[in-house]
Amino acid sequence: MKGAGGTSGGIGQFFIGLIMMCGGFYMLLKAIKVTSSFGFSYSLYNVGGMNLTSGMIMIPFMFGVGLIFYNAKNILGWILTFGSLVGLIFGVISAINFRFSHMTAFDLIVILVLSVGGLGIFLRSLKTIDQSIKD
Repeated sequence: MKGAGGTSGGIGQFFIGLIMMCGGFYMLLKAIKVTSSFGFSYSLYNVGGMNLTSGMIMIPFMFGVGLIFYNAKNILGWILTFGSLVGLIFGVISAINFRFSHMTAFDLIVILVLSVGGLGIFLRSLKTIDQSIKD
């Protein structure tokens, strides 16, 4: 009978590692607080000493959409629209802040041991075990 992943690794190790890994990563992601300072007056980029806000990025987007609706083959409209969207997406991503919630050192150690230890056991279960060493 084959083990986890079609190898001779243990199915028990597979499930123990999977449960530890899922629990540890769940606790880790639950401890992270995500905030954003994004808004239409938020400065996304600094171009030539002038701050470019997210509201300013919407102006070429509107012109681009208008040009696309007027003539869908207009390359300038597509460039303005997709360039503005890419700039807006990068601006939103750069405005995100990640912070750990307050926890004790014991909580952090438990989270890390469960996450990384579970990952190690999980990956070990997918490895082929040499039968000569097992006996």
